[in-house]
Amino acid sequence: MAAPNFRFTHYDLKPQRAGTTIEVTLSAVNNVRLMTATNFQRFTERLDFKYVGGVAKRSPIRLVIPENGHWHLIVDMEGHNGLAESSVKLIAAPANALSQKQAS
Repeated sequence: MAAPNFRFTHYDLKPQRAGTTIEVTLSAVNNVRLMTATNFQRFTERLDFKYVGGVAKRSPIRLVIPENGHWHLIVDMEGHNGLAESSVKLIAAPANALSQKQAS
């Protein structure tokens, strides 16, 4: 796998349930991208990929897992001055999230 030509921090979130909240704390403005395993592979191969998130101008930022599946979180410096220090906390999905859309 060829890595992108900018620095990033990768968090393998493992399989997660829809509705789980990801809380990301950053030391500076960076991009925060939540993506499926397939899209993470595309990211590492420098192909087009889809993600939830974008430029995080405040901290902490919270993203919600949209569907059950294996998820990855990337914090990257593309377009910014440097790679931020980061930490990630998972907040379990509410019990009623079980009825949400299942991963295919």
